[in-house]
Amino acid sequence: MNKIVSIFKRNWTYIAGAIAGATTGYLYWYFVGCASGTCAITASPVNSTVWGAVMGSLLFSLLKKSDKNEEKDKPADTD
Repeated sequence: MNKIVSIFKRNWTYIAGAIAGATTGYLYWYFVGCASGTCAITASPVNSTVWGAVMGSLLFSLLKKSDKNEEKDKPADTD
């Protein structure tokens, strides 16, 4: 159970973005949708919900701060 909590704490921005995006995608399909049925994303509630979840996760990932302990400029090991 502790492992699940730590994964959630580490990735909460992605999860929140996916939930917000999925909700937005479904609401877009419900209220706007596609009258002709030929639209690739908005013709199906599943497509628009998944698309919204992916876009929301990507958008919220921009808000995530990088870890201060992370060493981005760590020199590569040379053998």
